Amino acid sequence: MDSPIGVLMLGSDEWQLKSITFNAEYIGNGSYIPDILITAQKQLEEYFSGSRQIFDLSMNPEGTEFQKSVWKKVAAVSYGATKSYLEIAYEVKSENSSRAVGMANGKNPLPIIIPCHRIIGQNGKLTGYAGGLERKKWLLLHEQNHSLSKRLF
Repeated sequence: MDSPIGVLMLGSDEWQLKSITFNAEYIGNGSYIPDILITAQKQLEEYFSGSRQIFDLSMNPEGTEFQKSVWKKVAAVSYGATKSYLEIAYEVKSENSSRAVGMANGKNPLPIIIPCHRIIGQNGKLTGYAGGLERKKWLLLHEQNHSLSKRLF
């Protein structure tokens, strides 16, 4: 799908979203598209338009138990907010593993949906993002702009 941050490739099985890939080449529509992909594209378009802050999708990201525990905490970070890698490490009871949290975050197969762009360095700096720091910055600014406008009206 086309998006403001480039072409995204969505992957699924019949029922669950499995992956979102940055820098994809546009390959057009196939003859059959599972309903989950249609729903995911619609929700992502709503997100990019600023009308959706929470995703409601059946998904099954593949990863280790530790990665899944990190992704669960990352998914709980509110729209327009950020947390540090260290804060997530504390939440998964792995206080000395902010580097491991960063690595798990980097393996997140569902960026944007599981909002790994909301995880920043302890010093408030943008660090690491599989889609590149420019995309991370764009996503954070997009959310801050839309969460501010929602609070003002």
